[in-house]
Amino acid sequence: MRSVTTTAGVQSGQAGRARDLFEKFDGFTRPQELQEAGLYLYFEVFGGREGCAPGEVRLNGRKVLMFGSNDYLALITHPRVIEAARRAVMKYGSGCSGSRLLNGTLDLHIRVEDKLSALVHKEAAIIFGTGFQANYAALSSLAEKGDALLCDHNLHASLVEGSMRTTARTARFRHNDLGHLERLLQSCPQSERVLLVSEGVFSMEGDLADLTGIVALARKYGARTYVDEAHGIGVLGATGAGAAEHLGVLDEIDIVMGTFSKSLASVGGFIAGPHRVINYLKHLARPFVFSASLPAASVAAVEAALDVMREEPERQQHLLRLAAGLRQELRSRGFSVLDGITPIVPVVVDEEYDLCRLCKGLVERGIYTNPVLRPAAANNLLRISCTAAHTEAHIDRLIESIVLVARNLDIPLTRA
Repeated sequence: MRSVTTTAGVQSGQAGRARDLFEKFDGFTRPQELQEAGLYLYFEVFGGREGCAPGEVRLNGRKVLMFGSNDYLALITHPRVIEAARRAVMKYGSGCSGSRLLNGTLDLHIRVEDKLSALVHKEAAIIFGTGFQANYAALSSLAEKGDALLCDHNLHASLVEGSMRTTARTARFRHNDLGHLERLLQSCPQSERVLLVSEGVFSMEGDLADLTGIVALARKYGARTYVDEAHGIGVLGATGAGAAEHLGVLDEIDIVMGTFSKSLASVGGFIAGPHRVINYLKHLARPFVFSASLPAASVAAVEAALDVMREEPERQQHLLRLAAGLRQELRSRGFSVLDGITPIVPVVVDEEYDLCRLCKGLVERGIYTNPVLRPAAANNLLRISCTAAHTEAHIDRLIESIVLVARNLDIPLTRA
């Protein structure tokens, strides 16, 4: 039988070879451009901390002052935290080799979840492998068609990704603009179930959410509230529970998220809230159900960090006092520093190139800081993170170095 070649077949044959998926990556040259300019500041390789004083790390074989870490309470090297992790490895092994749903739940997980829920005044808590996973899993699982997520514009990427994963309607209100939030609430159909989503301490700029106002609007319009306290836990509040505790509204927040990779000296994250919410996540949050459980050493480190945080409140007090002094002194020298009361001290640098040169110059003087480039924040920022390991002498050295580098490189740090 004679074969028949159709027009569609010819066209299909002509188009038979697909374009190379990888060709689009050839245009991604920004890292190379920064490397060629000697201003690539990412993926630096840090060494061990043997011989380092508090506040120091090893970078390229030499000791530098670390002003870029989120180890706010300086517990990563605390002897009790390290010993707790060591004992956990000896008792439980290096991993659980299974999900929490099946063979991966240890008595240690349950004990720490109970301590976390108590810290943030909630009925129950659930631990995730990372803070990103916690936010992504919670928002993508809790909201669905017929729901609305009303989110602050400056949310962390994990919250943005989680909200995008849902079939719920998502709207973003201008950063800390309660008037705009109320207009969005007024526009919600009565049939919609609404969740208001905010950070307690915003991770790049270090400012606080107006949680008092958010809680009042939630009460007025029958909405629920979700607050990411990743950068608030250990830093704010009488017991270190975060911005909501600091502002006196912790008991009125429905769901609290926190991470272990900041003040709690480990890795992982958690969600705390009503029993029925946590029970739902335990059984239906896919990133939780289909991930191996957090290793015992990581969880034990968190437990020890919680104990130290409770027993040594002077760490928080010292930390906030240092940050306040740094913020005031930089402003007195003419720098543009964003408002805040947290250990995150962001200095505005208008031009990206200037920011990279400034950070490079500080590293050369033995000080590491974080460059934050737009659009990660509204402005290009020299993001300084204070920790409880820092001293007044460290702060003085940092200020002197910023002034000197900016002057030598002719970098304008104030807005026109």
